[in-house]
Amino acid sequence: MQTTTRLFKQAKIVVLTAAAAATMLMTGCASAQTADMNRTPFAAPVHADIIYVTPFVATTDMVRLDSGMMKKVTSMATGASSGDQQYQAVMEAREAVANEIVSDLRAKGLNAERLDGPVPAGVNALIVTGDFDKIDEGKARRRLLIGLGAGKSDVGASVQVLYKPADGAPVSLEHFNSNADSGHMPGVAETAGVGAVAGHVAMSAAAGGAVHGVSEGKHDTISADAKRLADAIAKQVVTDNTANGWSHNVTM
Repeated sequence: MQTTTRLFKQAKIVVLTAAAAATMLMTGCASAQTADMNRTPFAAPVHADIIYVTPFVATTDMVRLDSGMMKKVTSMATGASSGDQQYQAVMEAREAVANEIVSDLRAKGLNAERLDGPVPAGVNALIVTGDFDKIDEGKARRRLLIGLGAGKSDVGASVQVLYKPADGAPVSLEHFNSNADSGHMPGVAETAGVGAVAGHVAMSAAAGGAVHGVSEGKHDTISADAKRLADAIAKQVVTDNTANGWSHNVTM
């Protein structure tokens, strides 16, 4: 009976510690924002029939890979070279940003499509395009153990919104920078402190590590940062489209 009671109390502590750790992680969640807005005066009215989103330009030399031991072990297991990994990171970022922007714009009722070639002739179109500034995997080990921004992953881009009338050349409507990262969540050392007061550091560290493991698997990746980046970009485009009446066409 005493053994059962003791096990129940220990299990309760683990659950409470995990909940506390999860709460701490939520307070330092990932972030995304836009800045340095620069609008270009355009005298003629803008009446776009569609919004095209192009995959953003990126090169492998801008990719900073995780150089930690955990990543090296994974690389050895897969046999992928650093060049292969950089290329994969570029492709993940480009695909995630383009597809997520289109999805977000459509969710707001806008007629948006991905564009991987030239703009079709005879169409009044808004074009959302850009260049990646950085694609940084950060360091998973530092995020796990230290947290609070240490080792964070980071993706940034310079974004441009163009208008191409059916019978004319593209003109720039606005330019802004956008950035997304894995945030400043506390590491295992911080979350273990939740249980240290009660004298259950080992269980606290285990619970904190489990929560971080889930976060690392779902939120602290190039693809996840790229989607957060896309969400921020789409939000800015929707806001400016609403304010300026660039496109009134909606998907049905």
